[in-house]
Amino acid sequence: MNKHRIISINLFIILILTLSCPYVKAQDGYFTSCTVAQDGSGDYTTIQAAVDACKSFPDTRITIHIKNGIYKEKILIPDHNTMLTFIGEDAEKTIITWGDYFGSVNRGKNSTFYTYTMMVEANDFVAENLTIENSAGPVGQAVALNVTGDRCVFRNCRILGNQDTLYTAGQNSRQYYENCYIEGTTDFIFGAATVLFYQCTIHSKSNSYITAASTPQGKPYGYVFISCRLTAAEGVNSVYLGRPWRDYARTVYIDCIMGIHILPEGWSNWKGTQRDKTAYYAEYKNTGLGSFTDKRATWSHQLTNKEARKYTVEKILAPVAPCDRESEFRNAVRGKN
Repeated sequence: MNKHRIISINLFIILILTLSCPYVKAQDGYFTSCTVAQDGSGDYTTIQAAVDACKSFPDTRITIHIKNGIYKEKILIPDHNTMLTFIGEDAEKTIITWGDYFGSVNRGKNSTFYTYTMMVEANDFVAENLTIENSAGPVGQAVALNVTGDRCVFRNCRILGNQDTLYTAGQNSRQYYENCYIEGTTDFIFGAATVLFYQCTIHSKSNSYITAASTPQGKPYGYVFISCRLTAAEGVNSVYLGRPWRDYARTVYIDCIMGIHILPEGWSNWKGTQRDKTAYYAEYKNTGLGSFTDKRATWSHQLTNKEARKYTVEKILAPVAPCDRESEFRNAVRGKN
């Protein structure tokens, strides 16, 4: 498929308001732009303090500019802090890091979901030029970024960790990642959300599984990777594209470059289940030494041209139900301010 036909526009141009103004107030008195700087030169010295100061459910987008620095914070963007944008100064130098992991949080069997470095519960969240890291190391489940909000956008971000790096939660959540670097080990991209990854680098740090989708039954799209590059650390040579965390997992790779570390069978079933009978895993016109399909799992699919034409940004990220913010989301998709 022609890439121009799949994504013919510059996707998700971020709606940046008042970029050059340090602390801008809206007409009703709340600020719409502020700056975080550890050296005290901004309005706040911590990111969480800036979030906590934001108006709940604002009518105008609020932008938090984050200066370079290593911010050792566990950050929560609660569901009432909608319409919020984080703009880092430099993706490699604006770093949010924390080190919780399954064995450290002491929350029982559900401990994984409390290990996040940054949790986004709010709708309409945007982030650009940031590193979000779980620094715990290879010690088990340790989430860097947990996103449950709808209409969330991440551009030019680095999402770093090991097992369970990126948790894309929320059964009705739609998320978009462009030009992001995402690394990890086992199931390092997992969850129920509908997610489009565009021109991202997906880096495997060990022999394991890239994705573990848990797409709800009836959802037409789960994870869609378009024009992404799949890379691996030195010595890594046995990586699966994904395995189904839940029965109706959906994952598709289109026009991606796959390194030799991708196993010939491509996909794995979840051990002890029959999810291979209900999951939907597919590929289309991928390239690279890991893209050959003659030995792929028999229950996976190769899209036809007609099927591939269904994978447009408008269809993948279509609304679940009408919403007064949907027009803004559509405008962002089309690159209109």
